[in-house]
Amino acid sequence: MSMGTAERREAHEDGEAAELTARSPAEAPDRDIPATGSHTPPRERPKPPEAREQRPDYRPLWTEEPARRRRLPDPVRTAAVRAVLVVALTLILAMVAFLCAMAGSWLSFPMVIGSVAGTVVATWGVLDVWVTRQVWNQRHGVVSMPSSTARAMRRERRRARRQARSAQRAQERIRRRGGAGQLTHS
Repeated sequence: MSMGTAERREAHEDGEAAELTARSPAEAPDRDIPATGSHTPPRERPKPPEAREQRPDYRPLWTEEPARRRRLPDPVRTAAVRAVLVVALTLILAMVAFLCAMAGSWLSFPMVIGSVAGTVVATWGVLDVWVTRQVWNQRHGVVSMPSSTARAMRRERRRARRQARSAQRAQERIRRRGGAGQLTHS
């Protein structure tokens, strides 16, 4: 197994292999390059296991931060990726058309036609993202506007649940009073 310059394998006295440890700049194997800014001497002997365990707290390379915005819904994200790919391809076509025109190549005309068609498709792709987002918002009630279809559907579901609960309570009341079909006027 070959190790890079940033790692080394230490061995205990009894022959067991220890964990991989990172080398400090002073322990770099390049003998020609002096170590700068280090507090350890260049030829430090391996520390005993007790001293190795007392190293300073582990500091991760990065810290996880909560997302500032929510993740896009799957259909919207798919449309956005498709649009980005189409726009990138269109920009490449336009650049090739420009370079061919500057060089006086016969390919400039087909490339211009391709980039015009690509512009139409890219416009469709961007509009597709916008429409997909609007449709998703309408169906899933993210936008809180009076014209939201999802809001009306939620209102109907709530009304139906309320009616079912009141009918169930009425049935329970009738059962508790002792007779099925026996209506009393109090």
